Amino acid sequence: MSDAMDSLPGPIVSSSWLDQHLGAPNLVVCDVRWYIDGRSGEAAFEAGHIPGSVWVDLDRDLAGTKGLGPGRHPLPQPEHFAEALAAKGIGDDTFVVAYDDAGGSIAARLWWMLSVIGGKAAVLDGGISGWTGELDIATASSPANVSFTPIPWPPQRIADVIAVDSARRNAQSVVLDARSKARFLGEPNPIDRRPGHIPGAQSAPWTSNLDPATGLMRSPGELRTRFETMGVSDSRTVIAHCGSGVTACHNLLALAVAGFPPGRLYPGSWSDWEADPLRPVATGP
Repeated sequence: MSDAMDSLPGPIVSSSWLDQHLGAPNLVVCDVRWYIDGRSGEAAFEAGHIPGSVWVDLDRDLAGTKGLGPGRHPLPQPEHFAEALAAKGIGDDTFVVAYDDAGGSIAARLWWMLSVIGGKAAVLDGGISGWTGELDIATASSPANVSFTPIPWPPQRIADVIAVDSARRNAQSVVLDARSKARFLGEPNPIDRRPGHIPGAQSAPWTSNLDPATGLMRSPGELRTRFETMGVSDSRTVIAHCGSGVTACHNLLALAVAGFPPGRLYPGSWSDWEADPLRPVATGP
C-alpha cells in the first residue's frame, strides 16, 4: 500500500500519478459516471472500475432534491453532502480524485463542490479511458468510519439568476455557456424546453477544453488563450453555466488549470433560466 499523501499536484492528475499513489490511506478515488440518457452509472462501475474506487451518484450525492433549489441539479444542503461523503469514506482530511468516462465533465462537479469549501480534490485527466492499469469488478469494501464537517456553500463562488441577469449586461463580467454549440444556437433538442441561450453569454462548450487527439485537458497556455478570446481576464468576474450546473464545472476546472482566478457557478443554469417565460432567450450566434 502506498504511503499517506501530503498534497495533490493540481486540479487534475495523470493516470501515472494516480497509479503511483493508489492505495494511499488518505486517498479516495471516486467514480462519478452518469448518463443523461438514463443509463446506470452504477452498472458501469460494477462492470469495471479503477481498483479501490467508490461510486458516487450525481443525482443522489452531488445534487439536492429537485424542486428544493433551482434547476435540475440544485446543490444539496451542506449536511446532505457531508453525509454522502462520509458514507464513501471521505473525511475532512481526505484527498479525492474523481473520474468519469466523459472527459471529466461529470467528475468536475465533485471537484468543484469540494474545492469551494476548502477540500482536497482533483480530476483524473482522461478519465477511465486514460487509465493504464487494470480494472476491477469487485465491490468496494466498507469505508472506514469517518466524519466530514458540513460547510456552507460560499456565496462568492455561486451566482443566482439575479446575479447572472446583471452580469450579462456588465462589461466587467463574462457569462460562459458550457453546452454544445448547437444548443447555444437554439437548435431543437430533447433537453431544452426553450432552445437558445442567455442573451450576452459566450458559447464555451466544455468539450473544447480537451485535446481532440488525446482526450486530455489542453495545456494551461492553450486554455488561457481559449478563454481570453471570450473576454475572460484576471480582472473580470466569470460566471459558468450549462444545462443544469454540472458540465459548467468543467469550464471552472479549465479556468483553474489556465491560472485564472476562481469563477462562479450558476447552479440552476439553463434549466433554471428557461423555467421563467419572462426571461429573455437569444438564438443564433
